[in-house]
Amino acid sequence: MASDTLPPDAFAFSASSCSFLRPYLRNKSSNPQRPFLTLAYASSLDSAISLTPGIHTYLSSPQSEAMTHYLRSQHDAVVVGAGTAIADDPGLNSRVRGMGGYGGAGLEGQPRPVVLDPKGRWEWDSNARVLRMVRERKGRGPLIFWGEWGEGGDWRSKEKQRRDEERERLLKNHGGKIIRLPLVDGKMRWVDILDHLKAEGIKSVMVEGGGTVINSLLAAEHAHLINSLIVTIAPTLLGQGGVVVCPKRRTDDQGNPIPVTRLRDAKWQPMGEDVVLCGKLGE
Repeated sequence: MASDTLPPDAFAFSASSCSFLRPYLRNKSSNPQRPFLTLAYASSLDSAISLTPGIHTYLSSPQSEAMTHYLRSQHDAVVVGAGTAIADDPGLNSRVRGMGGYGGAGLEGQPRPVVLDPKGRWEWDSNARVLRMVRERKGRGPLIFWGEWGEGGDWRSKEKQRRDEERERLLKNHGGKIIRLPLVDGKMRWVDILDHLKAEGIKSVMVEGGGTVINSLLAAEHAHLINSLIVTIAPTLLGQGGVVVCPKRRTDDQGNPIPVTRLRDAKWQPMGEDVVLCGKLGE
């Protein structure tokens, strides 16, 4: 594809400008028992990722936004929650020049979109951007995780069941798939999610948001599953009432508060007007 025929939203980006990221990406020594997991998101100075729930808030500079798309190209899958899918209608693909659909062959460098939707809230249709990317050969078919219905019977209305069946057929026609997981206290377990992604042949996962997903993954009982944390910090204060990244408090055996976790091999890197914090967690 000639440069003058590339999609207008393609990022001109050099991987050499992100060489500092290499130690924080999957390599051959990564744990083969589960997908390598990178948690990557953009935050304000006051740890907010959105002005209010359900509202898309731009935080990243053009340079760090391009970096995010480069990171997507370095992972087999990119994961968001249903709230992000509903609020942002994301494409969940990589728009870096040279990736599939942006000058590259086939779907080279395009991650598998994954949406965690335990309650089946996201009612997508053919106009959903993630499906448009499939039709335009700029992205892969998404995997949607739904919670299994309770033992007392399917609590969905007949009309909702019909709509869900139509959406599932639409998803399959776009190369996507519904994966049903049991819910524990109304939530999906991260170990179940990662086990199913591994079964789909996914070896590396980039989790982007939103707030519920990020805080759940950063909780003390799950933080060990994160291999790398990459946070873009914008020179912005969003103020009170926003969606804040702040996992639940952790305490020791005497009930005293202690840190949830601490990064290893932390590195700070300027990126346009932003600063990118990289660090390692997990094993």
